[in-house]
Amino acid sequence: MASAISANRAELLAIANSVATEKMIDKSIVIEAMEEAIQKSARNRYGAENDIRAKLDPRTGDLRLWRVVEVVEEVEDYFKQVDLKQAEKLQPGAKVGDFLVDPLPPVDLGRIDAQSAKQVIFQKVRDAERDRQYEEFKDRAGEVITGVIKSVEFGHVIVNLGRAEGVIRRDQQIPREVPRVGERVRAWIMKVERQNRGPQIFLSRAHPEFMKKLFAQEVPEIYDGIIEIKAAARDPGSRAKIGVISRDSSIDPVGACVGMKGSRVQAVVQELQGEKIDIIPWSEDTATFVVNALQPATVSRVVIDEEESRIEVVVPDDQLSLAIGRRGQNVRLASSLTGSAIDIMTEAEASEKRQKEFAERSKMFEEELDVDETLSQLLVAEGFSELEEVAYIDIAELAAIEGFDEELGQELQSRALEALERREEAQREERRGLGVEDDLAELPHLTEAMLVTLGKAGIKTLDDLADLATDELIAKKRGGEQRRRNNNPNETRRDRERSERSEDKGGVLGEYGLSEEQGNEIIMAARAHWFEDEPANEEAAHAESSQ
Repeated sequence: MASAISANRAELLAIANSVATEKMIDKSIVIEAMEEAIQKSARNRYGAENDIRAKLDPRTGDLRLWRVVEVVEEVEDYFKQVDLKQAEKLQPGAKVGDFLVDPLPPVDLGRIDAQSAKQVIFQKVRDAERDRQYEEFKDRAGEVITGVIKSVEFGHVIVNLGRAEGVIRRDQQIPREVPRVGERVRAWIMKVERQNRGPQIFLSRAHPEFMKKLFAQEVPEIYDGIIEIKAAARDPGSRAKIGVISRDSSIDPVGACVGMKGSRVQAVVQELQGEKIDIIPWSEDTATFVVNALQPATVSRVVIDEEESRIEVVVPDDQLSLAIGRRGQNVRLASSLTGSAIDIMTEAEASEKRQKEFAERSKMFEEELDVDETLSQLLVAEGFSELEEVAYIDIAELAAIEGFDEELGQELQSRALEALERREEAQREERRGLGVEDDLAELPHLTEAMLVTLGKAGIKTLDDLADLATDELIAKKRGGEQRRRNNNPNETRRDRERSERSEDKGGVLGEYGLSEEQGNEIIMAARAHWFEDEPANEEAAHAESSQ
């Protein structure tokens, strides 16, 4: 490239064409780089203060070099300005304010100038090549691409994609897979980012989407949209689950994905290094889908808590270890597949839990309503679990319970209301004892129980509450998949700690089930006093400035 500057016209064009073809960039970019390099070298020769321009004709190879000067009455900068007398020599009839072209003879570049010009051209071409790579790959996120492993650096695999390079980070590789330089590898394009050192193409072989794309390549019905993969979960290199549904009732989605003698699924399994794949029929009914997702274990009963996004699954005693899976793998994948936390228990444990809940609720009604054990148990048996349910239910529904009448229903409602008032008064005293200001009690949607919770979290003033984001206030606690830890000897201490940390996440009032709209109203009401103070502050500032 150093000889490009001092070469004849034909050589200049030949070099420009060669570089443009090799780097797959526009020839005009190479020409522009050459012009910039010539300008830089000419400034070194004639003086950096000069405004020197160069023009290389892309068709003929003719090179023109000139200096731009401004016509002024009195010259202050001799490098960029000329007076009228000198201007007349360059261009007859020139006027003050005109910019004139002062032709310069071509420069014969020395070794240092040529090296500098070479660096300018290389940098310009490199920048253009990076822009071309980014434009080519920026819209290809989500595709599966094949490349050749170029190198392995600090556990990250660098893949040659032909006209660019991608990286498979260590956490996006299949465990126990040993990448070898020169091997061909398929991966899913996660994202493409523009960075200073060029476009970064992040690849993955561990993402569930990679497995879904592989199935689309092996199963024509998926590619055509007849069968859809509704959900997918992976434990890379070990096991995976996918939920599939068919839009054509005559086509079995599971059978189509498995293929003749398992040929289709085996092709995906081999690409994923022997990863076992459970193909499950997807269902809109959550309970049915959970039962399918926990295969091969047999499920006796499913209880769904939609508010907490949790699912309680009861299995026979001999199915417990199978439902949980090795190191909790089966239930973890089922939880990821369904998008809900799954709590697995045996028939005996479910019965014990129901009996415990029954006893606790009966005891609560017995104490709060001041009734005998038989009456409290009857209320629980009828489905009542909270005082509010008794206090605010239609009196006719209470009276309709066998053995009840309207008079008894009214008495129970009256006692329930009194118990709620006592409970609220106790919570109010606790809240004040914690130092929570009464101003917070005036905010919408907040109960005394919520205010106690806020106080225990150190939120005691309007400003404390106003500083929170809505998610920090109301986000529900999101536990990971729930496993029977006591009966899971394969679970490690690290697994337990990770699960406990995930369960601790959530807003301060996450347990109360407030909606996002209610959370926004609370936060905005807490911030209202900020805006009320602004006019007063502005008036005070105005008064000080006028004095």
